[in-house]
Amino acid sequence: MTNAPIALTCGEPSGIGPEIAVKARAKLGAALPFFWIGDPAHLPQGTAHAEIAAPGDAMTVPASVLPVLRHDFPAAAEPGKPAPQNAGAVVEVIARAVALVTQGAASALCTAPINKKALKDGAGFAFPGHTEYLAHLAGVRRVVMMLACEGLRVVPVTIHIPLADVPRALTPGLLTDVIRITHAGLIRDFGLSAPRLAVAGLNPHAGEGGAMGREEEQIIGPALDALRAEGMAITGPLPADTMFHAAARARYDAAICMYHDQALIPVKTVDFAGGVNATLGLPFIRTSPDHGTAFDIAGQGVADASSLVAALKMARDMANARARG
Repeated sequence: MTNAPIALTCGEPSGIGPEIAVKARAKLGAALPFFWIGDPAHLPQGTAHAEIAAPGDAMTVPASVLPVLRHDFPAAAEPGKPAPQNAGAVVEVIARAVALVTQGAASALCTAPINKKALKDGAGFAFPGHTEYLAHLAGVRRVVMMLACEGLRVVPVTIHIPLADVPRALTPGLLTDVIRITHAGLIRDFGLSAPRLAVAGLNPHAGEGGAMGREEEQIIGPALDALRAEGMAITGPLPADTMFHAAARARYDAAICMYHDQALIPVKTVDFAGGVNATLGLPFIRTSPDHGTAFDIAGQGVADASSLVAALKMARDMANARARG
């Protein structure tokens, strides 16, 4: 078991990040210690918070008070309207949190949502998103995005690319790397000694013997055969439309999907409010709520913190699994 608290980044301060951090603290109290990195001026008015000098100080803050590791921003946060001058500080907070978790001062990293356009416009942010920036900071060539909720874990092999580009992007090397990283992550971060993986086909009916596409025969099937020969428990390629009902989900620990929506539609259908985004393949634990900045409701006090609460709990459990391993 780890005794260090979890680092929670502020994310985009004009979004719902600050208010769901406060709600998560109210929900979890001292049972799951975490500290928020950001500008206290961006917290909802009247928030009970305590500035801490070091992450370890979060362990002694009263349960009803949010521990804050102060990081000053140049501008106020107006709900729903990101200030370009704050973009650089948003990126700095992420890098600061990574340094703390890498040093062992924090047990895991949980990231509140960012707005990629705001970061690009205000700070020239050159990365597609959080995940790629974290991989850059960690010096890792490839990481895997896993979306998880109670009873279902999914991994998209290709992520934020047009659907028309998926067949070209889907290579044996990419598929093999994603499966290896997922398999290792399930062992190291989820405590599964022999993970069971189910792999979807790309085409309807998993190609139906080549009648509806040949990627299953030419790319997916051979890659899976090679991994099975190494001893991995893998089924597939399977028709995606029969993989996600309750009985099917009980037969695997994670589903490997070929593109973004093939993975995210099922997990968001099973648990829209409580899904978690976990990054596998990093040298540290990272989770995030599975939603965006929600500018349309920011500052109204109505944002649902369920996904952030689930992300913090998963970060704790993953950190404990690594500690036991």
